[in-house]
Amino acid sequence: MNAVAPHRGDGDGRSRVALAELIALRARVGRVRMAPLLSRAARSGQQSSRLYGRGMDYAESRVYQAGDDVRRLDWRLTARSGKLHTKLFQEDREGCLLILLDTHASMRFGTRVRFKSVQAARAAAAAAWYAVRAGERVGVMAFGHADQLLRPQAGPRGALAVCGALAEWDAQPVSARVEPLSDALARAGRVLHGASRVLLVSDGFSCDAAARQRLLDLGRHAGISVLAVADALERALPPPGRYPLEHAGERFEVLLQSERQRGDFQRALGAGAARLVELAQSLGLRCSSIDTAADAFEAVSGLLGVRKAAR
Repeated sequence: MNAVAPHRGDGDGRSRVALAELIALRARVGRVRMAPLLSRAARSGQQSSRLYGRGMDYAESRVYQAGDDVRRLDWRLTARSGKLHTKLFQEDREGCLLILLDTHASMRFGTRVRFKSVQAARAAAAAAWYAVRAGERVGVMAFGHADQLLRPQAGPRGALAVCGALAEWDAQPVSARVEPLSDALARAGRVLHGASRVLLVSDGFSCDAAARQRLLDLGRHAGISVLAVADALERALPPPGRYPLEHAGERFEVLLQSERQRGDFQRALGAGAARLVELAQSLGLRCSSIDTAADAFEAVSGLLGVRKAAR
């Protein structure tokens, strides 16, 4: 159960992102029956998204949240329920997906099949192909050791650009730079470029207390989905034994015998993903968690509301 050793090279799909693998995901997305879009526009690629605004069709009302525009209060429902409610409206617009990709050094770890960083890139690529097939523009913003943005683009060219960026960022030497999730979310809010959906892909170790408010702020402008990526050792109690690991070029062994030792080890490794999932669920966000051996395609399919592929 050795951790996969990192190396520079050809993008083997295990410790390094393989660009060909990301591009090949297009064929699998092509076999998916897409969920019908809520569309009222004549142009291809237009869909209805739930946003605030004037002169738009009423969609529904929900309980008031701090920061909501008081001019949108639903006074009738407020009077009936005794709780403040806000009106939500629909606006015709071109859909746009912004992927937020965690590139911290903690992502360069894996004991099953591939690194978390490679799994995250596979999920991001699948999401990009989904988006363009649904007629959306797609862009990606890296946070962590990479601090870069690929602005949203439409069509297959947009998804190909995302795949290229994912491979390029993964090939960069890893730094010890840490960017709190709250800072990354604030930066995302400044570069949304009209995005109606946001997909956050992370192992959660950058999740900080301030991220909660940042997610609330971002959620007023776009629908947010969260995909937590974890290694098998971070998700379940490991069996007793010696575990050879490698970090920053140094090899060492961890001896885990008692249930307490194994439990403490698992909780320490899995603290990030657990914290991120708990935060997303507490805010009512669409959320899923996968390990490095799971099918990233299926995880993204569930989060983005796409039906199962025809067999």
